[in-house]
Amino acid sequence: MLKPNQPVPSLDLPLTIDARFVLADQSPENFTMLVFYRGKHCPICKKYLTEIGGKLDEITKRGINVFAVSMDSEERAMVSHEDWETHNLPLAHSMSEDKAREWGLYISSKREGSEEPDVFSEPGLFLVRPDGTLFMAQMQSAPFTRPPIDQLLDNLDFVMENNYPARGDLT
Repeated sequence: MLKPNQPVPSLDLPLTIDARFVLADQSPENFTMLVFYRGKHCPICKKYLTEIGGKLDEITKRGINVFAVSMDSEERAMVSHEDWETHNLPLAHSMSEDKAREWGLYISSKREGSEEPDVFSEPGLFLVRPDGTLFMAQMQSAPFTRPPIDQLLDNLDFVMENNYPARGDLT
């Protein structure tokens, strides 16, 4: 289990824009937001990433870099990149099962007859400080009920204005 105020695992993945996402290279003013999603088969993911992409300017003006991450292959990720209206939200792909487990994500197997990949991670949202330590983690064992973005942004405004500490540090 990842602990607040402790370093997070490394992350170095290809992006759908023919570039790489390297977490250690991020230098946001406040946080790097990692939105782990199930993959192109998930309509809830599509809706959530579309919402985040539509609010990308609101997020980045707060000094937050945001990336969506999945275990999808490059081919599957490119379908999401081209078909979903995620605006300029960077999509990282090809995360290994081992790496997903390092982050504490729940792992699921394909349902018979579905378009799901054989193995994929369930959703998670992490806020990582510029120094690479964890501020907040939220993981789910099912695709339903994601953190509302407007509520999250309002609360992050409070966090940044009041130097509110990470919670759960005694875990």
